[in-house]
Amino acid sequence: MKSKVLLWSLLMLFFIPQTAALANGEDDEENVVEEIEEQSYHLELNEWKEKGLDSIAQFERAISPSSFIGIDDNELLSPSESQGYEDRVFYWRNQKSLTVEVEVEEEGLYEIGFDYLPQGDLIMPIEGAIQINGEYPFSESRQIVFPSKWKNETEEFETDRSGNEIIPKQEPIEQWSHVKAEDSTYMYKRPLQFHLKKGKNTISLLNLRGEMLVGDVYVTSPEQIPDYEDYAASRKDAKKHKELKTYEAEHPSEKNSSYIRPVATEDPSVHPYSQDSLQLNTLGGDSWREPGQTVSWEVEAEEAGFYQLSFKAFQENESRAPVYRKLLINDRVPFKEMEQYQFKYSKEWYNETLSNEEGEPYFFYLEEGKNKVSLKADPSPHGRVLFAIDEVMREIDELSLSIRKLVGNQQGSRDWDIEEYIPGVEEQLLGMAEKLTKEVDYLVTLNDGQESTEIASLKIAIDKLKNLAAEPDEIPNKLTQLSTGSNSAAQLLGDISMNLSKQPLLLDRFYVHGDTSIPDAEAGFLTKAKDSVSGFFRSFTEDNLATAEVEEDTLEVWVNRPRQYVELLQNITDQNFTPETGIKVKYSLMPDEQKLVLASAADTQPDLALGISNWVPYELAIRGAAVDLRQFEDFSEVGRQFSPGAFLPLVIEDGVYALPETQDFFVQFYRKDIMEELDIPIPNTWEEVTSILPELQRYGMNYYTPLAQESAFKPFQTTSPFIYQFGGSLYEEDGIGTTIDEENALEGIQFMADLSTIYSMPLQVPRFYNHFRYSTLPIGVAPFGTYVELTTAAPEISGWWNITPQPGIEQEDGTVERWASGSGQASMIFDGSGKKEDSWELLKWWMSTETQTEFAVNLQTLYGPEYMWNTANLQSFKQLPLPEEHKQVIVEQWEYLKEVPKTPFSYMVEREISNVWNKVVFDGENARAAVDDSVILINREMRRKLEEFGYMEEGEAVKPYEIPTIEKVERWLEADE
Repeated sequence: MKSKVLLWSLLMLFFIPQTAALANGEDDEENVVEEIEEQSYHLELNEWKEKGLDSIAQFERAISPSSFIGIDDNELLSPSESQGYEDRVFYWRNQKSLTVEVEVEEEGLYEIGFDYLPQGDLIMPIEGAIQINGEYPFSESRQIVFPSKWKNETEEFETDRSGNEIIPKQEPIEQWSHVKAEDSTYMYKRPLQFHLKKGKNTISLLNLRGEMLVGDVYVTSPEQIPDYEDYAASRKDAKKHKELKTYEAEHPSEKNSSYIRPVATEDPSVHPYSQDSLQLNTLGGDSWREPGQTVSWEVEAEEAGFYQLSFKAFQENESRAPVYRKLLINDRVPFKEMEQYQFKYSKEWYNETLSNEEGEPYFFYLEEGKNKVSLKADPSPHGRVLFAIDEVMREIDELSLSIRKLVGNQQGSRDWDIEEYIPGVEEQLLGMAEKLTKEVDYLVTLNDGQESTEIASLKIAIDKLKNLAAEPDEIPNKLTQLSTGSNSAAQLLGDISMNLSKQPLLLDRFYVHGDTSIPDAEAGFLTKAKDSVSGFFRSFTEDNLATAEVEEDTLEVWVNRPRQYVELLQNITDQNFTPETGIKVKYSLMPDEQKLVLASAADTQPDLALGISNWVPYELAIRGAAVDLRQFEDFSEVGRQFSPGAFLPLVIEDGVYALPETQDFFVQFYRKDIMEELDIPIPNTWEEVTSILPELQRYGMNYYTPLAQESAFKPFQTTSPFIYQFGGSLYEEDGIGTTIDEENALEGIQFMADLSTIYSMPLQVPRFYNHFRYSTLPIGVAPFGTYVELTTAAPEISGWWNITPQPGIEQEDGTVERWASGSGQASMIFDGSGKKEDSWELLKWWMSTETQTEFAVNLQTLYGPEYMWNTANLQSFKQLPLPEEHKQVIVEQWEYLKEVPKTPFSYMVEREISNVWNKVVFDGENARAAVDDSVILINREMRRKLEEFGYMEEGEAVKPYEIPTIEKVERWLEADE
């Protein structure tokens, strides 16, 4: 499943015929590139086994930091600084590497382990890469994860204003740990093995992300895990105990992800349970589904001996497939049968007593006193399926690229004899189908004959491949069935791959017991019926965050965000803001931000609205329904926390009607491994971008811009950067007319069309994230959403990509204009509020550096790294748990943040610029002529809208509609300095 870290596209030069060479019979020698990528571990391991290499028996070597190679003595911390290690340690950080030398007497396969103590920010995982004798032995060695340990800040759950228990804050456990190098996606049930030659070998650990103290490095023979029969026989004299002890799953002693969290399950079958309030009574579910996530509980044994383990589980996986856990006792797998233990799909709670296939329970040996019982999410039973899917997806991508090169823009316009250009395409497609069919059979066996969603989707993908193979000449006209459509074989396989790796499991409690009965998992029928009736009547009075009447002395705030955001915001407000100010606040989930105008007209609006799109305050303000924040004395001081360019769509004349809440960014992403290997410089200007395109395209790659988004409509965020960077503007200074027909603006419009028509940049890219991972688009401009995806959902390329400010236009003085939008959400106060001063106090507190930072950190700690909070508060953003070098790039790009100002007719300007681009690119129209036609339409709509709002009468301007500028906003913000 692991993607090749270096460019698989390079291999296309070996496998995919170049169209010109096919047509002309020319040699393609200039395209021959040395294969530099590594194989996946499972392929490398098979080759080692075939060569007779095997695991080494009984070898262990520990290398202390004092023996690390190439490290000065002053780079090591003293024992007093080692935080409990009591020896010298190495502070591993800032892209540094450590290297050890080990001499082995026998060539073979060894495991590598590390003593380590995480340091610094621990929300994002600590990642490194391992080289053996200066080389990466397999692709998985490019990403090794060092988990951090977490625990609840408090053992007892606090309650909110409604008496419901709230998820406690998380804190890291500052404790030295030991880990053996594993695949970061945990697709293998055992630690990775590394080939060492006889004699001296060097082992290097490169820093990719995060920091930690490193103690001894270990090179050992692979651990031998007994089967259950041998395990039990080795302790045949141990006593089997009969007592029963119950442990609540929601109170673990530690976990390796802060966001594995307790869940309030409303079901009388779980413990504890209350009809009157929400109890955090279970653990996991969707927060415990990622591979490798581990939860541990402390178990007390009064006497050493054998005990059974039973887990009360609920496993309603959407796919109806079983999930798997690896069980560890005191950090070791007790016997082989516990490496991949299956928890079946069930819509009801059930007790899973860990047993063999015949239902005979296993007995586990516990030492007297405290023991640690751990469960680790383990997708390795699906590993072979994921490897096969990954291989087929690569074949599909290669075939699709070959076909696109062949047909160009002639798709659907002619008949093809595909076999003439791509020999063996039918056999290739049938081979893919056959490969997937074998995996279907394996999954059916694994699922005890039950069909899951993944099995059904695999069958559909197989049928699509077979249908294409039956009519190969139609493939150019049916690429949407193969690779580009939302229901294509490639998309289906991608979805299956993601789903098979997820392993969600919800636990209520577990039992340590002997041959004694344990409580039923499900409550009785009468108990459930009584609770159902009570729940019905309770639903009329419980606080579910829906909009409702609030008390007179309470601020009513509507929030346009998911429930978990609102719950966290309510909690920190109740804990911090209300005690400090005495102002009560009630947050509610916003029903629909587009109805805020109607709510204001009906006088049912709240006091404030948070998380709304940045066009909403303008629509309310121009109708007199929003408060001008400049009326507050300290507005300038508050406003200096934000980028001046973010205020532009929030301004009408001399008023500012909202504060920026979140902020997007468009930066340049690039694959470090690919660009360095091909020796392609990272462009700083658009001229440099166009200069590297021939080299990229020679290898079947390209450059991405947001213009290639799937939609035919190109919004301002994709078009305005080009106009602004070329020195153009969108409106006349007095707002009466558009200026897109002026020379600079026209030059920008022409250039963004040329990118597709002359420079052959892609016209449509369904998802840049996928193409970036698979290297067809190893560089391009993309927003915050892509940053989140690559940071949290692309582990196979972690550490092998970077960002820079986006390209711009070089000026005569050598500076580069990089203007770009940064559309985010905003917060505003309604003019109908009777508590404007209190509302302003809340808004200031909410957008303050301290509150924004606390909210951002808590959000990620409780819900996971993907819950990044892109606050618009610049100082708070600099404190967020992101790599420092990335924050520096983003803040630098924000210096060129320039949102498009709103006008009553701005939607028409946006639409017509999009239309011009489509006409030039697809219809071949002249840019000047297309713009002239659009200006006529824009001005016609402008007159109509400006008359509606009193700026024109009978086609004549009666007062100017002043377009806000960054300079004007800066003057406002500097007023009180």
